[in-house]
Amino acid sequence: MPIKTSLARARQRSSYTHKGNNMASARMRPRMPGGLQDTQDELVPQMIPDLFTAWPPVRDDLETATSGVQDETIHECLPFLAAEAYGMPYNQYGVPRLDRERHVRFLRKHLEGLPSNFVSLDASRPWILYWCLNGLSLLGADVSCYRNDVVETARSIQNSTGGFGGGAGHTSHLACTYGIVLALSIVGGEDAYEVIDRRALWKWLCALKQPDGGFRMAVGGEVDIRGAYCAAIMITLLNLPLDLSVDSPAWTTDERPNLFTGLADYVRRCQNFEGGISAKPGGEAHGAYAFCALGCLAILGAPHRTLPRYLDVPRLISWLSSRQYAPEGGLSGRTNKLVDGCYSHWVGCCWPLIEASLAGPSSLMFDVNKAKNSDMDVHNLYSREGLIRYILCCTQDHSKRGGMRDKPSKSPDAYHTCYVLSGLSSAQHVTRLLSSDGEGMMTHSEYDVSPHNPTPQIYAEGDRVNATDPVYFIPEGKRKEIMSYFLSKPGF
Repeated sequence: MPIKTSLARARQRSSYTHKGNNMASARMRPRMPGGLQDTQDELVPQMIPDLFTAWPPVRDDLETATSGVQDETIHECLPFLAAEAYGMPYNQYGVPRLDRERHVRFLRKHLEGLPSNFVSLDASRPWILYWCLNGLSLLGADVSCYRNDVVETARSIQNSTGGFGGGAGHTSHLACTYGIVLALSIVGGEDAYEVIDRRALWKWLCALKQPDGGFRMAVGGEVDIRGAYCAAIMITLLNLPLDLSVDSPAWTTDERPNLFTGLADYVRRCQNFEGGISAKPGGEAHGAYAFCALGCLAILGAPHRTLPRYLDVPRLISWLSSRQYAPEGGLSGRTNKLVDGCYSHWVGCCWPLIEASLAGPSSLMFDVNKAKNSDMDVHNLYSREGLIRYILCCTQDHSKRGGMRDKPSKSPDAYHTCYVLSGLSSAQHVTRLLSSDGEGMMTHSEYDVSPHNPTPQIYAEGDRVNATDPVYFIPEGKRKEIMSYFLSKPGF
């Protein structure tokens, strides 16, 4: 069984009623306009568990540079978490509203002409499109108006040798290809789908496939677990053939391998002694690599089969649990690192697939909350409330510009806005594996992603963002549309 962190233990003791020493913090603050309260002029007690308003109960006396910046982070977050930040309206649970309209304007502005100081992101054009379009979709905004521009941008950065670069004339890269294909999927439509040269993309992926099972990120580039996930996404989303070309570095006449041969074993070798996942075998565990590993394995087979087959799931759960800190409630990406809003996605979105792995296929005829023969609630392996508090209290820029950020002392950007909203969506929804169509490679799994309704619900229902596909991280309807389109067009 996973080791529970102090946050997990403490939240079990937290209460919204006044009970002895475990009483929640009660502060008198103005009612929040348009929120869970109806009027603005009365004072109401703020029911905030002490876990999120006090310094950690267990502290190491050894002072280091790391402990110093951790203390600074707690110091800057506590006023926001304790509902004491100046000028911010809070509801009775000490949580501000999601400033949806300002965040939409912030993302739309990034899809317009950007000023010269953004030149350093010239090689990240596909990512800017994905971050903004996915963030807008999570917020419920219409993105169809961007279809033509996205298609033309994709056309300008696609290489005849296959794949997409970060900008016009740039070498094709798997991360950039992943970003632009997801952006095209989000805007949808035949023009968006047909701009992708699938034959050239397949040929290019064959050149990236390695004998050890992994993928290079670019021709001559590094081999790491990002390549495993990005390649699996491309192959399944676009219905590419699994066959390898005979000039692939991974091709052998004896075994006749395919694009997925050895891929799950490569992922397995990336789990390190901490229990987390590293970029490549023997490296440091990182939250984003855990996300890539779980996503890849969920594509290769049903997660209740592939995850325990290739990973030490209890150790991974222990490592993931240790990424959530108190009092912040947010998530860090590595051991002894600070919380950062972006890990609301990279770490937070690991949990839906872990939940699906533990619970297995379920029926919507009844609510499956516990793994078989277990008292463990698989939908509460981490503090959803803590993450939601960190997101709504600490990562929103409450100035006129809007957007989401790493932490209160940082500025908002499109990257953090997308991934913070993605993490918020994951925390606000429950993912259940409904079915899988077999036990072999590329087993297609169906998921139900439905609202999580805790008691109490600390945010207004109007602040719930849209659900997203737990593997591809685009709107589920958009994932189904592009898959259906290419499944109806076998071959090239």
